[in-house]
Amino acid sequence: MKVVIVGGVAGGASAATRIRRLDEKAEIILLEKGEFVSYANCGLPYYISGVIAEEGDILVQTPASLKARFNIDVRVLHEAVSIDRPKKQIFIKDHKTNKEYSENYDKLVLSPGAEPFKPPIKGIENRKVFTLRNVTDAHIIKKHIAEQSPRRVIVIGAGYIGLEMAENLHNCG
Repeated sequence: MKVVIVGGVAGGASAATRIRRLDEKAEIILLEKGEFVSYANCGLPYYISGVIAEEGDILVQTPASLKARFNIDVRVLHEAVSIDRPKKQIFIKDHKTNKEYSENYDKLVLSPGAEPFKPPIKGIENRKVFTLRNVTDAHIIKKHIAEQSPRRVIVIGAGYIGLEMAENLHNCG
């Protein structure tokens, strides 16, 4: 059985490892549009503030570790662009080479995650407005803090990550 999974963060990585536990012989391909798979989202504010000093400490798994431990073919910077369901074929763009190719599958799991909601307010596209959804976003925010030393911020969103972000920004000045 060949399984293609779209989305390599929490849901996709969990599905991949569960499928491996259920079927040792399955061919599992995990596609992730971004650069990172399986990271601790709730650790991102702590990484930004420096409480978690090393990026590696928020990475739960890497493509190499998923391959070594679970024999999962992880393809980062690979985006699913379309699906032909009757033919059980998925079309993929490799952002490293800018080439497109296709894969056939027996089973397809869609776990592409979400995009941060940006309210339709004036100024939302300002270069000083950030979203925090992944490791790349954390790098951007961390770099901005290091280069610009902002003294005031507004955190929109009071879920766990929003509250942890407010706490960590406060603690780092």
